[in-house]
Amino acid sequence: MRTLEGKIAVVTGGARGLGVAYVRALAAAGAHVAVADIEDGEPLARELSTAHPGVTVIASRTDVSDESAVRSFVDAVVARHGRIDILVNNAAIFSSLDAVDTDQLAVELWDRVMAVNIRGPFLMCKHVSPVMKRQKGGKIINISSGVAYKGMRRMLHYATSKGAMLAFTRSLARELGDWNINVNTVAPGLILSDSIAANSKHIEDFRAPVIASRALKRDGYPRDLVGTLLFLASDASDFITGQTIAVDGGSVNT
Repeated sequence: MRTLEGKIAVVTGGARGLGVAYVRALAAAGAHVAVADIEDGEPLARELSTAHPGVTVIASRTDVSDESAVRSFVDAVVARHGRIDILVNNAAIFSSLDAVDTDQLAVELWDRVMAVNIRGPFLMCKHVSPVMKRQKGGKIINISSGVAYKGMRRMLHYATSKGAMLAFTRSLARELGDWNINVNTVAPGLILSDSIAANSKHIEDFRAPVIASRALKRDGYPRDLVGTLLFLASDASDFITGQTIAVDGGSVNT
């Protein structure tokens, strides 16, 4: 069902991992989607533009930690479509990270994780929020993680960045409410996306204990997240803002 017919959506980190599932779901719901990713999203854009007549999917190689790149990307989307209705801040560094003790964590790596995982959403919101203010409405969906609640040993950089997203969402929701802009967070548990599956060490270290912590004792898959994402992107969530929804099989209670 095309519940987002004609809406304009932006997805960061949409060329691989969970971002692909978000882009597919938004396009199937009728939204035009612009993908910002350092990876090549053109094959996905061509596939979905063909699969969904009347829907346009475009992709741009964009580093969300670079303000000039973000500004250029947002300007290009607005020049093409005239508006932005949905922003999904999904781009993040995780699957490529190795577990590391805090006293061995390089400052340069810490800074890079924070640049993508925190500065990226900030820059996207900095440049997209004026567009949504002019429209007097919009949906911002930030992607955090269940580790923001549970912590994660030897992954201090990642867990800290995802914890920051909760405060980011709460504060931005209060700031943008006067313009009818909803700001919410999705906090996935460990999800077996292609990018996670490619890191056998993450599967080996995290999969069994994560499943044991869940009320629903099974693996999570990208398809498990799209219902929540589409709900927060749609008119059905118009009176919800500043909230975090954990999609993790009941591992944490928020």
